[in-house]
Amino acid sequence: MTTKTFSLDSLNAMTAADFTAALGAIFEHSPWVAERAAGNRPFASVQQLHDAMAEAVRSASEAERLQLIRAHPELAGKAAVRGELTEESTREQKGAGLDQCSAEEFAQLQDLNQRYNDKFGFPFVIAVKGHNRESILQNFARRLDNERSAEASECIEQIIRIGGFRLADAVQ
Repeated sequence: MTTKTFSLDSLNAMTAADFTAALGAIFEHSPWVAERAAGNRPFASVQQLHDAMAEAVRSASEAERLQLIRAHPELAGKAAVRGELTEESTREQKGAGLDQCSAEEFAQLQDLNQRYNDKFGFPFVIAVKGHNRESILQNFARRLDNERSAEASECIEQIIRIGGFRLADAVQ
């Protein structure tokens, strides 16, 4: 997805394939979410559209939800260092100040990323909008104490929040 915006009316009028292409990046590398929501058109509001996309995620198989979680990059991780994040993830991480980490904060994030991935088998996901480096690090450390199933559910809810923020930016 680029910074292109769409009207709700135009999205409602698109073919399912065009709708999927337009909103396929709302959920990181997972166009299947938009594809499944397309059948629920017309949408009366952006909130209704987001609800349909959220339902597509929540009703997906456990394997699909795990794949969706794994589609997200680590915070200030290797992909960020190499400049390989999506435009949306780059903007979101920068907005939370993760591009301005001190050497100590960066090392702490790398350690937390490793410990989290070792424990859960997927990356830590948080909707960073409204957070700063300190609150992200606090959430990261706290969530390491969760059980795997609870943490997978938390990641999915965070992904749905991220999708809501992205959708609000993409649909006028």
